[in-house]
Amino acid sequence: MDKILGLDIGKKRIGIAISDAMGLIAHPVETISREPDEKSIEKIKQICKDNCVKIIVAGLPKNMNNTIGEQAQDCINFCENFKDEFEIIYEDERLTSRQAEYILAATGRKYTKDKQLVDLKSACLILQQYLDRK
Repeated sequence: MDKILGLDIGKKRIGIAISDAMGLIAHPVETISREPDEKSIEKIKQICKDNCVKIIVAGLPKNMNNTIGEQAQDCINFCENFKDEFEIIYEDERLTSRQAEYILAATGRKYTKDKQLVDLKSACLILQQYLDRK
């Protein structure tokens, strides 16, 4: 069975998670630098190729009033680079960073000095939310 990739796309970093082969559990992969976009796009495509990914679930940071703001539009624009090769699904990711921080704090992880941990956990939360609903 094909795996599903989860992305938490920020302006500086991208958190990446992947499902297990059964599509039940999200696992952290890594956090990569967003800049330059071309390099991060190629890295994500290589991860997809190496893991037989057909679907990418991207967190869509909507505004609290459910509108598409600047950050959400940036996410959509970034994902345009994958639409010819993968099915793109947008998952509402409002407050996942806060949820990730709470989980990391509860487990004693020092996330305040390593924001990559938050991005990685957020990618897992975004993907897991999609997998649970599916």
